[in-house]
Amino acid sequence: MSPAFGAMEVEHYSKGVLLEPFVHQVGGHSCVLRFNDKTICKPLIQREHQFYETLPAEMRKFTPQYEGVVSVSFEEDEDGNLCLIAYPLNGDHDNLESLDNSDCEPKNKLLRWTNKKTVLLENEKLTKEWVRQHRKEEKMKSHKLEEEFELLKKSEVLFYSVEKKGNVSSQFKHHNPWSMKCHQQQLQRMKENAKHRNQYTEFILLENLTSRYEVPCVLDLKMGTRQHGDDASEEKKANQIRKCQQSTSAVIGVRVCGMQVYQPGSGQLMFMNKYHGRKLSVQGFKEALYQFFHNGKYLRRELFEPVLKKLTELKSVLEKQESYRFYSSSLLIIYDGKELQDVPVDSDPEDLEGLSEESSDESAGAYAYKPSASSVDVRMIDFAHTTCRYYGEDSVVHEGQDTGYVFGLQNLIVIIKEIRDENSE
Repeated sequence: MSPAFGAMEVEHYSKGVLLEPFVHQVGGHSCVLRFNDKTICKPLIQREHQFYETLPAEMRKFTPQYEGVVSVSFEEDEDGNLCLIAYPLNGDHDNLESLDNSDCEPKNKLLRWTNKKTVLLENEKLTKEWVRQHRKEEKMKSHKLEEEFELLKKSEVLFYSVEKKGNVSSQFKHHNPWSMKCHQQQLQRMKENAKHRNQYTEFILLENLTSRYEVPCVLDLKMGTRQHGDDASEEKKANQIRKCQQSTSAVIGVRVCGMQVYQPGSGQLMFMNKYHGRKLSVQGFKEALYQFFHNGKYLRRELFEPVLKKLTELKSVLEKQESYRFYSSSLLIIYDGKELQDVPVDSDPEDLEGLSEESSDESAGAYAYKPSASSVDVRMIDFAHTTCRYYGEDSVVHEGQDTGYVFGLQNLIVIIKEIRDENSE
């Protein structure tokens, strides 16, 4: 049973949970959806599921918490709107008490909206012509989205101005192009499956790593010198080898797969996608990292040590993992991009609790701050092509550590140290 179905009544869950696009997805081709504030879900891939159920204890702090499996249905409401609804797996209704899920969108909310719409149509005796016109407008909006997705491949780095007065985090849903692209593709895939009587798909539930950040800044790094799994076709293998050879993966074992950064200095959200990341030279990769840690006013130097500490610890853990290979896995670095309040260094000691000597503005040395180390997160994600000797069905068994991944980590650590040292006060 999935613990993500806890704390809500069986009757409530029997109506399902309406899944929404996860607005902080910046990379990958698999669709990630929001189940609730603290939980996301993605299509279940057996190898990745096996990884989460058997991963070594020392790796758990560097991966999202696994929260179970749900059955997701592709459904269409009376107005032709497509949506994805999550249900407990068959026989899973007996253990619904383990996780607070009061903030998810129940399917009956959607149904209430649909019924209200129906009553409105009846009461006002609107004609079928109006309904046809409404659906035509919706299709036009859908075509516009498709055009924007095509433009996305050409617009590899995007900047959007945001309203500082409003809730910045809520504006991601209107601007994150990669998240919407993946969501639309998943809807289309499930629509095709539904035509062949395969209406339900299993999804894995995972911890939402961005949930504790007000304005998450997310860097998605594709790790390792090799991306294809042992079971890849010759065509897939050749394609992945080419991508590595034409990017920084072959040279330093890491490349940018996606990025979102909020720059309060300019009031902009910046998105960088994987197509741009593949084109970067090693120097370009370094400049992208600099951009990730810069908020439009100054470099967030106070983030370097927490990130370096976590990366070094992860490297030590992976060096001890016998036979694991994390092909095509990504590494996320996350911090809060919200604008921090400057506090004078001569303030009352209670006001300075948790602050450091780091200047909050390169031009304002009298003000200082330091978020705690916990404000930075480093996690491994995406294990669809992971293998190790404990996966009995694998024909290839590797020995020793994943040298390609560790090589990438070591180079990432070196480059971040270079940025830190070149920009010290």
